[in-house]
Amino acid sequence: MNSVFNKLVLASNNEGKCREFAQLLSPLAIDVVTQASLGVTEADEPYATFVENALAKARHASRHTGLPALADDSGLCVEALNGAPGVLSARYAGEPKSDARNNARLIEQLQGATDRCAYYVCALVLVRDADDPAPLIACGEWRGEIIDAPRGSNGFGYDPYFLLPDGRTAAEMAAEEKNAVSHRGMATRELMAQLRKHLAGHD
Repeated sequence: MNSVFNKLVLASNNEGKCREFAQLLSPLAIDVVTQASLGVTEADEPYATFVENALAKARHASRHTGLPALADDSGLCVEALNGAPGVLSARYAGEPKSDARNNARLIEQLQGATDRCAYYVCALVLVRDADDPAPLIACGEWRGEIIDAPRGSNGFGYDPYFLLPDGRTAAEMAAEEKNAVSHRGMATRELMAQLRKHLAGHD
């Protein structure tokens, strides 16, 4: 494997995401370190799309560490709310970030709505360095609907309110199950396929 990818920095301080990525990337035997462990602060996320924010975060982490960087920007899009909370998912109820307050605001906004369709989106961006002109980009989407009462104790974010077609919420799934079908799992597998192809061409 190309030594440039023996180690990469994950441009996130979200512990839930860090755990999921460590599991998802384990087959490639890449040492994943978090930006927080290297003293890198969170980047600004000023853009209206997941891909643009992920790219900004990856470039920020790589610039401050000198390592290849992986960033994800993900969130929940609710059709009855015109795609909100979208890129503002982590801060839907303002600062400081709070899953409980975000969920409370979501349910409040959906009062009286008959259309409960929603989907999680994950955009992943991997840069070899801060000025990489051709970053690897992968996206995943996971569809479900929003329920009023939370169920399950696994996962994070909006998972207890995100009902899947099989009748369970995302928070009622084991981590391995979730990774097999989630937006982040889909995007990571696509990115890993791209990365393997890239590495095969550089051996």
